[in-house]
This record gives sequence, structure tokens and C-alpha cells, in this order.
Amino acid sequence: MRGAALLAGMLCCLGAVAADYVPLPGAVFNSVLPADGQSAPASIAPFAMRVEPVTNAEYLAFVQVHPEWRKGSAPTVLADGAYLSHWEGASTLGPKAGPGQPVTQVSWFAARAYCESEQARLPTWYEWEYAAAADAHRADARADPAWRERVLAWYGRPSTVSLASVGGEANVYGVRDLHGLVWEWVDDFNALLVSADSRDQNSADTMKFCGAGALTMQQKENYATLMRVAMLSALKASDTTRNMGFRCVRPR
Repeated sequence: MRGAALLAGMLCCLGAVAADYVPLPGAVFNSVLPADGQSAPASIAPFAMRVEPVTNAEYLAFVQVHPEWRKGSAPTVLADGAYLSHWEGASTLGPKAGPGQPVTQVSWFAARAYCESEQARLPTWYEWEYAAAADAHRADARADPAWRERVLAWYGRPSTVSLASVGGEANVYGVRDLHGLVWEWVDDFNALLVSADSRDQNSADTMKFCGAGALTMQQKENYATLMRVAMLSALKASDTTRNMGFRCVRPR
């Protein structure tokens, strides 16, 4: 018992040490989702982003301190029945969940709670897309067909293949694994295809909802990013999937 408590404390400390954030500058950014639903760019304030997605080891340290988020303890309204289903137990990872792999099978609620434990939050879509537009040498590589093909190629890989550990090539900001490892939750995932006007419950313009939102997307040649928007928009906050992870951001 004493050994388990000691291990929990060690894991907690490891998670805190591993939380490395890098600064990203503010910018006016041309998103696939125009800020005004037509063509306006998005204004992004400076922020700091986690270098890597949260790993199984880091999430294990989190649930040791927050037992309400252990496997088998999270309410079903906050996480579906597959929550952490690849873990061996409530406090053990087991052979199907490597400590360096990104944690998956976590709901939006759980990801949000984790980020709050780091005095952080989930990124907005605009923040995530802005960071993910970079490659190792350019802040915005999206116009490069080769970049788009590399990103899109990952979508064609079988989802049954075991995930690699975090630590891929860093982009120009020093952020890793935004592509090619897991999908990632964003804070506003369920509002991506809804314009500000369409949130007016009294509006009779129902064409501004999902289908019409898709028609307003920009950069339709950037199919990989559009697929990510469609995937996120199809989820509920309590959903978990085998390839959905997350990372956190902080204001600067």
C-alpha cells in the first residue's frame, strides 16, 4: 500500500515535469473556417502550446490525484463505456497502453479536466489549426501539395496499428505530433460548423447549420484539415475513440 502511494507520487511529479509548453505568436490567420462564415480571417492572440500530446504515463499520474477520472469511475454522462478501455486497470496501463504513447479513449470532458489540472485549457480550433499549419521550416506550409499529401497519407493508415510514442519531428514553433499520430480534441469542437448567427435560437435561417456551414469552408484543396473538422463535428463530448487524444494550451 505504501509502495503504491509512493508510485502515485512519483508518477504525479513525472507528469508535472513533462508538461513542456512553447510560445506561439499571435497572428491573423486564414482558417478553413472563416471567422465571419464568409471569408474573414481569424485573429489569434499569443498563446503557449504543449510540445507533445498528453501521454498515458502523464494521464495515469493525473488519475492518481483525481480518482474521479479513473477507469471505471468516470460518470457515463462525462465519458462513454470505452473510456480508457485499453488500460489494464484503474491504476495500471498494461501491455496495450505504452507510457510514452499518447493517451486515447478519453472524452472531451476528461481532456478538459486534465488541462485544468495544468492551469491550462484545450486549444480552440483556430489555435490548433494555426499551430498545425506549420512544418519544420515554415509557419504556414499549407500551400505545399507535398505537405498536404503527407498529412493526408496518415488518414489512410489502418487504425488498428499500435500508436507510436510521442516525440515526432518538431515544427517551426517546436511543437510535435500535430499530424501523423492521433486526432486531438479542441475546446470548441461542437461549434465548428455553426456560425455565430446560427446560434440564435430564434433565427429561421436553418440553412446556416451543419450542411450550410460545410459549404462556407475555405481551402477545399486542404482536404486533410477539412476531414478533421468533419470528424470533430461528428462527436459528442462524452465520446472516446482509440485514436483521439489531446494537448493543452495556456494564454501568454
